[in-house]
Amino acid sequence: MARRAWFGSGVVVALVFLVTLPAVTTRLYAADEFQYFAYLRSLWFDRDLSFDNEYRYFIDSGATRDPGFQATFLDAETVTGRRPNYGTIGSAILWLPFYAIADAGVRLGRAFGSATPADGFARPYVTAVTWASACYGLFALWIAAGVATRLGGRGLAAAVAVGLGTPVIFYMYVAPGMAHATSAFAVAVFVWVWLHVRRHWPVGGVAVLAATGALVAMVREQEVFLAIVPAVDYVWSIVERGPGPRGARLRAGAVRLAVAAAAFTVAYLPQLLSYLVLNGRPGPSPVIGAKMHWTAPFAPAVVFSPAHGWVFWTPLVVLAVAGIVLTIARPGAGGADRRRVATLLLVAVATQVYVSGSVASWTLAGAFGQRRFVGMTICLVIGLAWLLARASPGAVGRTVWLATGVAVWWNLALALQFGAGLMDRQRLELGRNARVTFLELPVQLPGLAYRYLFDRASFYRDGSLR
Repeated sequence: MARRAWFGSGVVVALVFLVTLPAVTTRLYAADEFQYFAYLRSLWFDRDLSFDNEYRYFIDSGATRDPGFQATFLDAETVTGRRPNYGTIGSAILWLPFYAIADAGVRLGRAFGSATPADGFARPYVTAVTWASACYGLFALWIAAGVATRLGGRGLAAAVAVGLGTPVIFYMYVAPGMAHATSAFAVAVFVWVWLHVRRHWPVGGVAVLAATGALVAMVREQEVFLAIVPAVDYVWSIVERGPGPRGARLRAGAVRLAVAAAAFTVAYLPQLLSYLVLNGRPGPSPVIGAKMHWTAPFAPAVVFSPAHGWVFWTPLVVLAVAGIVLTIARPGAGGADRRRVATLLLVAVATQVYVSGSVASWTLAGAFGQRRFVGMTICLVIGLAWLLARASPGAVGRTVWLATGVAVWWNLALALQFGAGLMDRQRLELGRNARVTFLELPVQLPGLAYRYLFDRASFYRDGSLR
């Protein structure tokens, strides 16, 4: 029954995707977006990793007016004589099927007289990757709903709440050229595979898990730390089995480790080879390493800063984490195994707090929300699903549902303020943001919705959505 309901919700996901396509912003305007797109366009059309022509196009076409873009990406060279690209290749890989279909469509159209250039930059190509991100975001939420339901939570309700109440919606519809919607998808697949593999740890399943881990790392490198979760779980399962032939257990562990390492390496080859071509070494640019402070000095602030903290941008996080903690304390019908899964999900969140708290640019000033946590979408869905499942019909239950609704509106209102230029895009100002959210925005909402759906260029003209 649960499986049929999950696949039934997939039909709903497909319908939502089709209905909401007009809400997707089909443009690229940020440096990160240009870098991810450059991988795809350069490999598909030029068969190389030379991004000079892609970067010049973004300047010449007016896609970017940032004076620093020229200095950062065209006046600089890597040690191999290439233009730098500080992004990763994973989003380009995930976008590729959509991009290929767009290219085929453009070429077919030209055969029938269309004037659309088959250059990889034209509107159909950009539309393809932005729609792809929206699609992957919806798939991430669909997978999360199914996983959360199987784990005993209210998966569909939680997925809807997290979809609307966290920045994932912004990076699906307003800034889909970023890597965050694809990150949410990759992590969701990784967690889904882990939860299946952990039942018996078959060698083939371990290989698939390692390969999906490589995809996660290729989309956003910081999420490679999530590999800690299945590693700890596997060791935990070995310890729980108690005494037995030590040699046999060691050999089994060594085989699985070797298979995981081989599968990860093979799946990660596109990124390794890209790094070799661009940076002359199988790793990211030294510029990236210079930003990292591995003692995580910014971890408390990245979560709790009133101006930039995760919980103030996205208060739904508090409810989701509360659901995980409550499940650790009182696992209910799932018993010890559910407690272990909840503990490991908390570890997953902790790894991302650690790495995000290690980056010098932890504030992400100018970006919507603490976007580096969008990959945690499935963890938040599961935690919130557990909490909602505990929400009894009484006063406590009503409070949980009310808090969820308020948190969802807070996120949507901040997204509207951010996009429409009604807030300081460099930081939160909680008093001002709250006043706009609960007093001013409800009156302005119909006009803003009309502009977003039917006159989106008006946001660009007045400097919003930039």
